[in-house]
Amino acid sequence: MKLSPRDASRYFARPDADKTGLLIFGADTMRVALKRQQVIAALIGPQGEEEMRLTRIAAADLRKDPAMLLDAIKAQGFFPGARAAFVEEATDGLTDVIATALADWAPGDAQVIVTAGQLNAKSKLRQLFEKHPNAYAAGIYDDPPTRDEIEAELARAGLTNLDGHAMTDLAALARELDPGDFRQTMEKLALYKLGDDTPVTSDDIAACAPASTEADLDDVLNIVAEGRAQEIGPVMARLDAQGMQPVTLCIGATRHFRTLYAAASDPGGAAQGIARMRPPIFGPRRDRMLRQAQGWGAHRLETALTILTDTDLSLRSAGQTAPQMALVERALIRLAMLGRQRG
Repeated sequence: MKLSPRDASRYFARPDADKTGLLIFGADTMRVALKRQQVIAALIGPQGEEEMRLTRIAAADLRKDPAMLLDAIKAQGFFPGARAAFVEEATDGLTDVIATALADWAPGDAQVIVTAGQLNAKSKLRQLFEKHPNAYAAGIYDDPPTRDEIEAELARAGLTNLDGHAMTDLAALARELDPGDFRQTMEKLALYKLGDDTPVTSDDIAACAPASTEADLDDVLNIVAEGRAQEIGPVMARLDAQGMQPVTLCIGATRHFRTLYAAASDPGGAAQGIARMRPPIFGPRRDRMLRQAQGWGAHRLETALTILTDTDLSLRSAGQTAPQMALVERALIRLAMLGRQRG
């Protein structure tokens, strides 16, 4: 039988021990592995592997010894409870072997869990599970996680107390990170909030989310956007000493001001514009950029982007002889002075 994405998520959380087997397939190996870990843990419990109620079989080993799977299904362990026989990275070439094992399965035998890569609709292995009356097939796709899946990750990490904006930020973060990184972020967040009963906030998420930009570059861009021209020189000297390339700095400034412009010119207002940003902007950084976008306004941000575009063209010009870092510093000072103007 074929499981829809919604039904699959529910089944992974609460699998039926009386079913013959489950095929999990998909192009993203990490997503498939996480779902397989979830369903096996739910099926045999946290002590199942220690109690030898899980048999792992590599596809290559099963090709050499086709009887391995049937032996694993029928084997009786020393401990009571549900059992599972897990075949990893199966292909259509193992369909006949797996079909034989499914045909000989009887109530009380170990459930067959099979993972595979991307399988098209004509795949023999996929059709075997989809057409089986007592087995399931579930495709794992690169769709963003649903709210139910995010809440399941939160519950697994012991995080149930969130403030109003935290879930929105987590949903945006889940769309940007791969599943493994998102789960690690949840685990990091759980450790971060250990012993803290206050709700999870956007600031907490920002503190635990993977860093997406270089801190020193953020420093100088915030200084410029906030009109603090007198602070630009020392920060530029530090960036130059660290080996920051002028073109890299110009590109970073252009990206920052383009983000501000997109927010300031959003029909729903700057706050809605910031919320639309991809990758998402979190916590204090989001609030800071929102203030910058509102303070500058779309008209002056257009002027800022023109200055940065001209500077970028000058840096890339074959006839340019002036020191490149000096060109960038001059442009940033112009922007800072522009940012101090009002109206």
